[in-house]
Amino acid sequence: MPIYEYKCKKCGKEFEVFQRISDPEIRQCQFCEGPVSKLVSLSSFHLKGSGWYVTDYAGKKPSTGSEPTTEKEKEGKEKTDNN
Repeated sequence: MPIYEYKCKKCGKEFEVFQRISDPEIRQCQFCEGPVSKLVSLSSFHLKGSGWYVTDYAGKKPSTGSEPTTEKEKEGKEKTDNN
Protein backbone atom coordinates (compact mmCIF):
# COMPACT_ATOMS: atom_id res chain seq x y z
CA MET A 1 0.00 0.00 0.00
CA PRO A 2 1.48 3.40 -0.95
CA ILE A 3 2.46 5.99 1.63
CA TYR A 4 1.36 9.54 0.85
CA GLU A 5 2.74 12.64 2.52
CA TYR A 6 0.64 15.67 3.32
CA LYS A 7 1.43 19.11 4.73
CA CYS A 8 -1.05 21.24 6.62
CA LYS A 9 -1.47 24.77 5.29
CA LYS A 10 -2.66 26.01 8.68
CA CYS A 11 -0.26 24.52 11.27
CA GLY A 12 2.57 23.48 8.91
CA LYS A 13 2.85 19.91 10.18
CA GLU A 14 3.76 17.14 7.76
CA PHE A 15 2.31 13.64 8.12
CA GLU A 16 2.17 10.35 6.24
CA VAL A 17 -0.89 8.25 5.46
CA PHE A 18 -1.10 4.68 4.14
CA GLN A 19 -3.73 4.77 1.40
CA ARG A 20 -4.90 2.68 -1.50
CA ILE A 21 -4.71 4.38 -4.86
CA SER A 22 -8.50 4.23 -5.06
CA ASP A 23 -8.97 5.95 -1.64
CA PRO A 24 -10.01 9.62 -1.70
CA GLU A 25 -7.37 12.27 -0.99
CA ILE A 26 -7.04 13.55 2.57
CA ARG A 27 -8.46 17.06 2.81
CA GLN A 28 -8.05 17.88 6.53
CA CYS A 29 -5.06 17.88 8.86
CA GLN A 30 -4.99 15.09 11.45
CA PHE A 31 -3.92 17.58 14.13
CA CYS A 32 -5.80 20.86 13.60
CA GLU A 33 -8.32 19.94 10.85
CA GLY A 34 -6.90 22.68 8.58
CA PRO A 35 -6.60 22.26 4.79
CA VAL A 36 -3.73 20.08 3.51
CA SER A 37 -1.78 19.67 0.31
CA LYS A 38 -0.25 16.45 -0.98
CA LEU A 39 3.56 16.45 -1.17
CA VAL A 40 5.65 14.89 -3.90
CA SER A 41 8.45 12.88 -2.34
CA LEU A 42 11.16 10.44 -3.36
CA SER A 43 10.35 6.80 -3.01
CA SER A 44 12.70 3.95 -2.32
CA PHE A 45 12.92 1.57 -5.25
CA HIS A 46 14.75 -1.73 -5.26
CA LEU A 47 14.73 -4.23 -8.11
CA LYS A 48 14.53 -7.83 -6.94
CA GLY A 49 14.63 -11.15 -8.72
CA SER A 50 16.67 -12.55 -11.54
CA GLY A 51 17.41 -10.49 -14.60
CA TRP A 52 18.53 -7.31 -12.84
CA TYR A 53 22.06 -5.94 -12.73
CA VAL A 54 22.41 -6.13 -8.94
CA THR A 55 21.68 -9.85 -8.79
CA ASP A 56 23.21 -11.04 -12.06
CA TYR A 57 26.32 -9.02 -12.79
CA ALA A 58 27.47 -7.30 -9.60
CA GLY A 59 30.04 -9.96 -8.67
CA LYS A 60 31.30 -10.65 -12.19
CA LYS A 61 33.92 -8.05 -13.02
CA PRO A 62 36.51 -8.41 -15.76
CA SER A 63 39.96 -9.21 -14.47
CA THR A 64 42.44 -6.35 -14.46
CA GLY A 65 45.45 -8.58 -13.94
CA SER A 66 48.78 -8.21 -15.70
CA GLU A 67 48.01 -10.89 -18.30
CA PRO A 68 47.26 -9.46 -21.78
CA THR A 69 43.87 -10.41 -23.19
CA THR A 70 44.08 -9.49 -26.89
CA GLU A 71 46.55 -10.56 -29.57
CA LYS A 72 47.81 -6.99 -29.92
CA GLU A 73 48.49 -6.76 -26.17
CA LYS A 74 50.26 -10.15 -26.23
CA GLU A 75 52.50 -9.02 -29.11
CA GLY A 76 53.31 -5.77 -27.30
CA LYS A 77 54.18 -7.65 -24.11
CA GLU A 78 56.49 -10.04 -26.02
CA LYS A 79 58.34 -7.10 -27.59
CA THR A 80 58.89 -5.40 -24.24
CA ASP A 81 59.98 -8.66 -22.61
CA ASN A 82 62.61 -9.27 -25.31
CA ASN A 83 64.16 -5.79 -24.98
